[in-house]
Amino acid sequence: MATNATNPIPRFPAGFLWGVSTSAHQIEGAADEREPSVWDTFSAEPGRIKDGSTAAVACDHFHRYPQDVALLRDLGVGAYRFSVSWPRVNTPNGLDFYDRLVDELVGAGVRPVPTLFHWDLPASLAETGGWLNRDTAERFAEYAAVVAARLGDRVGKWITLNEPAEHTLLGHALGTHAPGKQLMFDALPAAHHQLLGHGLAVRALRAAGATDIGIANSHGPTWAASQEQADVEAAGFYDLLLNRLFAEPVLLGEYPEGIGELMPGTDIDSDLKTISEPIDWYGVNYYAPTRVGAPEGEDIEFGGVSIPAELPFTVKQIENVPTTDFGWPVVPEGLTELLTGFRDRYGDRLPPVVVTENGCSYEGVDDQERIAYLDGHVRALREAVAAGVDVRGYFVWSLLDNFEWAEGYARRFGLVHVDFETQERTPKASYAWYRDLLRAQSRA
Repeated sequence: MATNATNPIPRFPAGFLWGVSTSAHQIEGAADEREPSVWDTFSAEPGRIKDGSTAAVACDHFHRYPQDVALLRDLGVGAYRFSVSWPRVNTPNGLDFYDRLVDELVGAGVRPVPTLFHWDLPASLAETGGWLNRDTAERFAEYAAVVAARLGDRVGKWITLNEPAEHTLLGHALGTHAPGKQLMFDALPAAHHQLLGHGLAVRALRAAGATDIGIANSHGPTWAASQEQADVEAAGFYDLLLNRLFAEPVLLGEYPEGIGELMPGTDIDSDLKTISEPIDWYGVNYYAPTRVGAPEGEDIEFGGVSIPAELPFTVKQIENVPTTDFGWPVVPEGLTELLTGFRDRYGDRLPPVVVTENGCSYEGVDDQERIAYLDGHVRALREAVAAGVDVRGYFVWSLLDNFEWAEGYARRFGLVHVDFETQERTPKASYAWYRDLLRAQSRA
């Protein structure tokens, strides 16, 4: 349902922050001007990326950032969520690029919102164990301090990690993302060390004077495939693994029952105090609910991910709803359910929420399906606000079509079409739709 004069998007509270998101590895290119990351190593292995591509050039944002900031300015967003490449910062002049980018954003009246880790771990750290090694959490805090010291005078809003759940599950448990490990439940140390790194980075940012810090965790409602006990139990376990495992250490300072003893380290209680270092807001990346049932004894392919038979659950299609080009279900009301559910579950332990990612993969420049998707989700978000959830912002994923991880360039999430041969940018119909929505929101 597209926005129009007879059916306008309801107004959001004054000061609500509207933005778009990207990540460094997916758009920057200029791979020869930074250290290698785990994604460079992974992409070089035959068969890892479905179209055989790499992000060596991607959208060439490193060289074309003024053009992209102009697109942000013309779009009218209040903020731009990007990520800082740790492998780039590790080079002698690596922070110079982010200095230039932040200056360009500030000059365009767009608030810079950097994410410190969006999956592109330096390959040198992977060689010593990566996130399976506790020391990486300490190195992450040191890196956070370096970035804050350089950019903190112009950056007022920070994100520590992006989606540690996916980086654990897809990168360390199932092997479909970098670093390509297939450890199954032995991947849990990667989850703990990322969360520990988050807490240590919050402390490092605070020490540098930062006052507006959050994390971007991916969440979605879990729906049991039926009311049969086996399906309900499988759904409960999935919810624990993908939602509660990453929310509760941050928000409550505890792991769900039975999980803490599986984590590495000699003093989990002390680690949890660090992980639950107070944050100013909680970021939610939302794409869809997940319908979960008891395992069926065979591997399945779902949404670009192979689900092994030995897992104690299986993922099933949600019936009678549209799907994106990625095969993901389109369920806007799931966002309302998720946010009100978090409010009910965590009460006053839940800080203000920012939706740090929401978007969809569709082909074409006249992308009416994306407009319908975003329209539905913005309305669902407004329903959550009306129900009393303290939501402070919304970021569309993504500004640009980009390197979509293991899918290569086969999936397009951007408001702006990118011709990867010529690097020509073409704003899509959804770009114009979002621009008009923002103008309507800003009117008195």
